[in-house]
Amino acid sequence: MQSGLRVPCLLWLACWVAHLEPASTCAAADQNNATLPVEALAARVKASVVTVSHASRAGAREGSGTGFVVGTNLIATCLHVIEEGRAIQVRLADNREVAVEAVHAWDRQRDLAVLRVKAAGLVPLPLGDSDKLPTGAPFLAIGNPMGLVGSVVQGVLSARREMEMGTMLQIAIPVEPGNSGGPVLDLKGNVHGVMTMKSMVTANLGFAVPINALKPLLDKPNPTTMDRWLTLGRLNPREWQPLMGASWSQRAGRISVSDPGSGFGGRALCLWQAAQLDGAQELEVTLKLDDEAGAAGLVFGSDGDQRHYGFYPSAGKLRLTRFDGPTVFNWVILKDQAHPAYRPGDWNTLRVRHEKQQIICHINGQLAYQLDDGGLPHGKVGLAKFRDTKAQFRNFRAGAQLADLATTPEALALITKAVDGWEPRAEADAVLMARLKTNAAPAQGLLRSRADRMEEQARHLRALAQRLHETSLQNDLHAELSKPEEKINLLRAALLVSRLDNPDVDVPHYLGLVDGMAADIQSTLPADANATVKLAALGRHLFEQNGYHGSRGDYYHRANSYLNEVIDDREGIPITLAVLYMEIGQRLGLKLAGIPLPGHFVVGHLRPGQPVQLIDAYDGARLLSRAEAAALARREGDGPLRDQDLEPATKRAIIVRMLRNLISISNDREPPATLLRYLDTLLLLDPTAAGERLNRALMQMKLGRNAAAKEDVQWLLDHDPPGFNRERLLELFQRL
Repeated sequence: MQSGLRVPCLLWLACWVAHLEPASTCAAADQNNATLPVEALAARVKASVVTVSHASRAGAREGSGTGFVVGTNLIATCLHVIEEGRAIQVRLADNREVAVEAVHAWDRQRDLAVLRVKAAGLVPLPLGDSDKLPTGAPFLAIGNPMGLVGSVVQGVLSARREMEMGTMLQIAIPVEPGNSGGPVLDLKGNVHGVMTMKSMVTANLGFAVPINALKPLLDKPNPTTMDRWLTLGRLNPREWQPLMGASWSQRAGRISVSDPGSGFGGRALCLWQAAQLDGAQELEVTLKLDDEAGAAGLVFGSDGDQRHYGFYPSAGKLRLTRFDGPTVFNWVILKDQAHPAYRPGDWNTLRVRHEKQQIICHINGQLAYQLDDGGLPHGKVGLAKFRDTKAQFRNFRAGAQLADLATTPEALALITKAVDGWEPRAEADAVLMARLKTNAAPAQGLLRSRADRMEEQARHLRALAQRLHETSLQNDLHAELSKPEEKINLLRAALLVSRLDNPDVDVPHYLGLVDGMAADIQSTLPADANATVKLAALGRHLFEQNGYHGSRGDYYHRANSYLNEVIDDREGIPITLAVLYMEIGQRLGLKLAGIPLPGHFVVGHLRPGQPVQLIDAYDGARLLSRAEAAALARREGDGPLRDQDLEPATKRAIIVRMLRNLISISNDREPPATLLRYLDTLLLLDPTAAGERLNRALMQMKLGRNAAAKEDVQWLLDHDPPGFNRERLLELFQRL
């Protein structure tokens, strides 16, 4: 296992069981004891088996699993079927979709979850006593393998196995994706287990959690309502307050909205929660509509209810409206006109200045209009949407007077002069057509040839713009990590890594969010709080109150390595959760450091005169003993724990390890240009990284850049790093 990535728990277990000795053969069950034939039993229980699915990291509906009714409004399933922090969908056997009101109970260790749904009269399946189910007993399993709803299969209990998850029922049965969460029943119709995993090496070996492990969750639930469970994309309540419905979410620094609001005309608001200004206000946002027939934009002068101004594109025009009440009869359209600076179907920047009696509106840096209106006083500001519009917003700003982010005329002139040689110039269409009409046939070929050249130029310019972004960011990151260790801003460096793939990441915004989290925790601490009290408050704030958790089902998603998305989604891998934990803790005065265990990054609490206390941020800030850390290193890093593995990592080493994660999960999944972005950045920070240098040479070869590849191979030959076959390197060099 490389670079701090670890195989998800369920996959590791599935691989582990492949090394078990074959299950003992058992005599065939005496089916004469069954109270119902299989066909009748399957027909009876199918109505109590449901389909369960969850949202993907991008918010779309993802693969489905199974669940079964255990109460009149309760559904049992596996935790990995619903995933932590995700939106959940439940579809009943009659194809009705019912809303999930809460995660009624859940147990990460046993991979179990119970959902409370908005339904009544569901028929629960009876629960058996899994401790009394004899080895060799026949059973029936119902699930949705590969999306085939209500599939029935028979098998036998092969054995009981002690595993990381506890005692498991080993069963001889064909298991496929979608079976997870389904019931395992005896032939009398009693549930004895919950299907949870399959072997990775054989189609007829599966495992189920004994039903007796589910019963304590039903007796003593730990309910979490969906508004608290949903962390993926949830708006930060410290920043935003949605009003009048609609579906607002935030990911990767962008706010998205969909679904009609509950206000008249589908109106919905999302108000900024910063302190309200009494004097002149300025606000700005960049937005994109899914359909120009829709409407979405800025809100200002809001009373927190029905009264506010709105400045927004609508049907291709820029509209300024004063909303004096709940319906269209209380609304006054102050301006509604087109503007040449507006770009339909593209990102557009709206800006408003609201003075006591005057409103000044801009679009993409140009004045749209200004007018006198004192109908509403200054108030709250934010975002709005209307009708069934889907819209995205980024770079929202508000203040008494906003700094101008536009490029200065002098800088713009220099840039234009530098790139003018690349930009083709054409005469007005009418003039050109008049000149060419007498030679239409050859002119067509000429124009198409010119268009081809222009397209090639456009591709080249886009590549140059991307490279300029990468080089600028890499230099910024290198400068940050070249400071003395105590002056390096690790949080900023980690956010710069996120900007490699997303130039829109607003680094100051996320720095402020982390400062705010630390301030929230600090406000709850007594003046004499010691390190133990602070650590408890930090863990409680992140993992209990705000739902941060380790990513399991989507472990290898690149978003887990982008710290801004980890902050937004409250889900990450060990190293990104550790960085967030450390950065907040250090703002509370805790002395924390990153500890690079093989295959699993943890946090170390440094205590004078005492051994470092290891903390696993991936597992909810669980304290680890040396023995537990050694077991973790053996399992995730495939090797023993060494003393040097417990030494604090430098901040540069932490960033290099994060980049290695991105490289590891991108190999064979992403185009060479993406890998080169990560490899170039890593080698700038660690020029001695021989493995990454060879990898970069191979990526350069794939792109036909043999000269650049040859330079990297030459470096390897000159430095002769251990573990490399020099003869093969020479062969590669000669081929180049």
